[in-house]
Amino acid sequence: MIENQKKFRIIPEKNPRIILPNTLTIIGVCIGLSSIKFAMDQNYGLSIIALLISGILDTLDGRIARLIKGTSKVGKELDSLTDVVSFGVAPAFIMYFWTLNELGKLGWLIVLVYVVCCALRLARFNITTYSDDTLWKQNFFEGVPSPAGAGLVMLPLVLYKSDIYNFDQYKLLIVSTVFIVTSILLISKVPTYSFKRITIPRSTTIFLLFGIGLYFGLVFVYTFEVLFITGVVYLCTIPASYLHFRRLNSKEKILKQAEHIDETEDIL
Repeated sequence: MIENQKKFRIIPEKNPRIILPNTLTIIGVCIGLSSIKFAMDQNYGLSIIALLISGILDTLDGRIARLIKGTSKVGKELDSLTDVVSFGVAPAFIMYFWTLNELGKLGWLIVLVYVVCCALRLARFNITTYSDDTLWKQNFFEGVPSPAGAGLVMLPLVLYKSDIYNFDQYKLLIVSTVFIVTSILLISKVPTYSFKRITIPRSTTIFLLFGIGLYFGLVFVYTFEVLFITGVVYLCTIPASYLHFRRLNSKEKILKQAEHIDETEDIL
């Protein structure tokens, strides 16, 4: 009886801390799937909010796991599967129900391409490793991460729900173009900021908290307008991150060449 209990134990007694981050991940995928149901009911505003909450939970689960030392292989795989569902399948279906279905088979093909690119991007991320002399590269992703990709493909719908601009006559063209460009960015090797290793001086913590509070206050009041502007700002960081990466990479090459010359001189 005791042996059977050991075999079917899901969470090791030695590390119950993995329950919390994995629970957040599961809640996130449930909310992500629910966004599809909202879209089927033509409640697209609620779909956007559901994906936003799912993205916030996706950001928190990994950080909480590292903070409480509750990381696990199960959690890593679960997080990847959740990302495919919440940021690959869910936004693709939402946009298909909203407008891409008007393109018939072509619209469905666009959806398939995006989801496949999202899955490939996550598979590449899972096998990415860094050597000790390239740890600075952890500040960057290869290509656009899947949560950001979901945000980008949802931008036309967010813009449509806001009062910023009406683009009814160009809706299909804009949505199709955004899907194709985002799919390419997902599987590309364009470096984008990961925002994982940002250090905040203790003296500025109060200003950071104020900024976070102000941002979410604006989100509650001007939801779709603020989300659209956020997406545009992220798009602007892509060329900036590319140039920053190239500059750091060039410095690393120069340092390696200098070290090689020094080693050669020592041998001689």
